[in-house]
Amino acid sequence: MVAMDYQPDAQGQESYILCADCGTVISSANGAGLCVGCLRNTVDITEGIPKEAALNFCRGCERFLSPPNSWVTVQPESRELLAICLKKIARPLMKVRLIDASFIWTEPHSRRIKIKITIQKEVLAHTVLQQTFELLLVVHTGQCPACTRLAAKNTWKASVQVRQKVTHKRTFLWLEQLILKHNAHKDTISITEKRDGLDFFYTERNMAIKMVEFLTGVVPIRIKASEQLISSDTHSNTSNYKFTYSVEIVPVCKDDLVCLPKAQAKSWGNISQLVLCSRVGNTIHLLDPMTLQQTDVTAPVYWRNPFESLTTVADLVEFVVLDIEPSGPVRGKYVLADAQVTRASSSGNNTDDDGMGDDGIYHTRTHLGGILQPGDTVLGYHLTNTNFNHDSFEALDQGRIPDVILVKKTYPNRRRKSRPRNWKLKSIAKEAEDVQEGGNTVGRGALGRRGGVDQKNVERDYELFLRDLEEDKEMRAAINLYKAEDPTAANAAGGVADEDVGMGEKKSGSGLKGGKRRVTIAPTSGTAGGMDVDEDMGGEEHTQTEGSEADDEEEEDFPEIDMDELLEQFDEMDMDDGGAGMEGSQVV
Repeated sequence: MVAMDYQPDAQGQESYILCADCGTVISSANGAGLCVGCLRNTVDITEGIPKEAALNFCRGCERFLSPPNSWVTVQPESRELLAICLKKIARPLMKVRLIDASFIWTEPHSRRIKIKITIQKEVLAHTVLQQTFELLLVVHTGQCPACTRLAAKNTWKASVQVRQKVTHKRTFLWLEQLILKHNAHKDTISITEKRDGLDFFYTERNMAIKMVEFLTGVVPIRIKASEQLISSDTHSNTSNYKFTYSVEIVPVCKDDLVCLPKAQAKSWGNISQLVLCSRVGNTIHLLDPMTLQQTDVTAPVYWRNPFESLTTVADLVEFVVLDIEPSGPVRGKYVLADAQVTRASSSGNNTDDDGMGDDGIYHTRTHLGGILQPGDTVLGYHLTNTNFNHDSFEALDQGRIPDVILVKKTYPNRRRKSRPRNWKLKSIAKEAEDVQEGGNTVGRGALGRRGGVDQKNVERDYELFLRDLEEDKEMRAAINLYKAEDPTAANAAGGVADEDVGMGEKKSGSGLKGGKRRVTIAPTSGTAGGMDVDEDMGGEEHTQTEGSEADDEEEEDFPEIDMDELLEQFDEMDMDDGGAGMEGSQVV
């Protein structure tokens, strides 16, 4: 028997051929008849794909141009930057298959970006060639259209003019903090301060409309829009406009005393005509301190029948609480109570031989029964022997007008201590038009801190605004407070030390406990009592102490701000001339 070896079928065996160029043994399945090296030398699949390109970079806003015409902010060696680079060769890449792309490290200052790209392409039948090449992108610095318009003058396309016809700036100080918290100024290219308000400028109309919508949600306003034709092209039927939105805020502010017309008061739930403005949000909250009845007035309702404040916080007078007794309903934080008060300082009308004035004891009802105690100092409106040029007030029954309307509690002992605040606020720098005698000057800085139309009044309003934040938790909850690393420096940056700032040219009394009384040498009949003033307002004040030294005592219920309410990482802003803005907005 003969042994036979198994021989496989020739059809199942792999055959080999020689490369047509170099003679290398290759598989017969290679339809090109060339080895890989000779095939790459013969066919270049990267042909038609540029190996160099330019990348546009804006030095002003540090954004890259994403074709065709959008500018985006990206991080170095990020996926977004890689996508922008590949867009430069997007059309040639459509003819091949992209396998991989990655960055090659280069010096940051070289203005060069290298990318390693791997592609595949079928060159012949059943022959796919893979190849790797480098793409070099040269970063060209310049300016984007937004920065170009920003560098030029009068290139804004839309503006929002915010105005309020009042004598103080506290509303805009509050509005400034709301804008900072919600970052509503991120699209603003410049902010200009005017005598009655602020102007916001934008490069696009929709940005201005967004700002107007934000203002509508935080304060009661009315809006008037206008447009101005800049240029037009009759051939393409296109026009260039500038849009202006005039926003007027209601002139009624927090703690103002309002006298409503009789018909209007009846239509709003038969509320009393003499009411206090307890709060201003997107509506006006009115409170009757005698009955605790409240009503909300929306912006459309107000502008249908507008009314003005009878008197403002500039006319507040200090009173000392002699006795208080809750005697009515309780609505939220308001407690109706009967109070006996007397003026903390003499008005000068009833001064005796010893200089000790006495204006008498006044009985009134108040909504502050929950926080007032005998001996406390409270601010209120003294309506006795006052004259107002107001038709609705003159029509009131004189027997139904209270002598005193209490507004809010104050803390004169604590104010007298020069203690720096452990918190501070952010601010947006603005340009102020300060027109003085003998010429026009431009003051730079931030409203309420440095600069402004009236430096003294702005500093006073800013200090009163800080006090309102300390005494009102609801106001603090709506804005951001930041920790002050150096409270002394923070106090100096605030523009006013933690001392008593008067409401106008008024001299004051002490309102202290322990039988203490402050008198003014040689008072005049025209001097009115106001809020306590510790700074030198032109007259010398002396203090007489009877009994114990009560001037060192502080109010136990002074509203301290907890450290938990303060935020970290407060970035100091450049408040010098030409100070920088925030989030891309230029502040001039």
